[in-house]
Amino acid sequence: MRAVGIWLGICALMVFIMMQVGAVTRLTESGLSMAEWRPLIGWLPPITQAEWERVFALYRQTSQYQLMNEGMALSEFKTIFFWEYFHRLWGRLIGLVYALPFFFFLLRGWIPQEHKKHLWILLVLGGLQGVIGWWMVKSGFVDRVEVSQYRLAVHLGMAVFILGYLFWMAFAFLFPVEEGRKPVARSFRRVGALAHAVIFFTVVSGAFVAGLNAGLVYNEWPLMGGGLVPEDYWSESPLWLNLFENVSAVQFNHRIMAYITTATVAGLWIWSRSQDLAPRARLSVNCLSAMVAIQVALGIATLLHFVPIPLAVAHQAGAGLTFILSLWVLKELRGDAKSRQKADQTPSLEKSTAG
Repeated sequence: MRAVGIWLGICALMVFIMMQVGAVTRLTESGLSMAEWRPLIGWLPPITQAEWERVFALYRQTSQYQLMNEGMALSEFKTIFFWEYFHRLWGRLIGLVYALPFFFFLLRGWIPQEHKKHLWILLVLGGLQGVIGWWMVKSGFVDRVEVSQYRLAVHLGMAVFILGYLFWMAFAFLFPVEEGRKPVARSFRRVGALAHAVIFFTVVSGAFVAGLNAGLVYNEWPLMGGGLVPEDYWSESPLWLNLFENVSAVQFNHRIMAYITTATVAGLWIWSRSQDLAPRARLSVNCLSAMVAIQVALGIATLLHFVPIPLAVAHQAGAGLTFILSLWVLKELRGDAKSRQKADQTPSLEKSTAG
């Protein structure tokens, strides 16, 4: 059982690293350098000069090259090619590290029946994420110099979901909640669940910021152009487009989501002071609160310094850690499954008895 948990933890760590490699790929405008998808024979990079010339010729046909990088030398192309190649290679390695032990553990009977369906789902999601990645890349080949921010948001959202799923399963094997531990009040648990949901949508809103390079405008804080709301927030028509295609509005929305996240987690932490929490549950809330503070500081620093790659990648890593910690909080607040079910039924039973 512990071996299964360690394996899942390794996979989760690899997905976490993958998210940072993806961030570098996006920040260096490298994602469109590989203009073909070869899922079975794409393990090896170009080796011969003829092969380098072939893949470079494919890139020169893209709109990114023609509109942004015309005249790029082969040596420069090799630099951006590396990041996209490494991004795809790492994805394939994740697939192997997940699939091979999975089937081994299945054959040995080491995976409990109640967990098998979840691990099958994760296997399917991993393959689907590869397809989503290519679907995203294809959006940048015609009439634009970067991938669609909508598809980038789907790709990042799926990555975060898979990361959380792997972590949740690994935690169940490695650090199960003690049997008999009572859950906290349902209302407090709901605030923890709200914090988790808000964090997820804040991370996804960051994909729109990255996809539109919205971090390169209004590099000030806390105001935007001297006001709380940028003057050009509603400059696009129809109005709903501003939420997803107006760089000023997209950055403002991400700021607001960050404020909501901070307020929700702060409220959870303050409320936790009056709750009778198990030591590990209290530690999880404290860690989440500290990580949110760090993540806000990273976000502000990234903005004020015009999105340098090291800070931007650290901010992406902080987003992943914040999401993982919010799942840890959920896991701890839920308590033992049997105790939780009994506690949730108690109010209705008491009401029925009183009636």
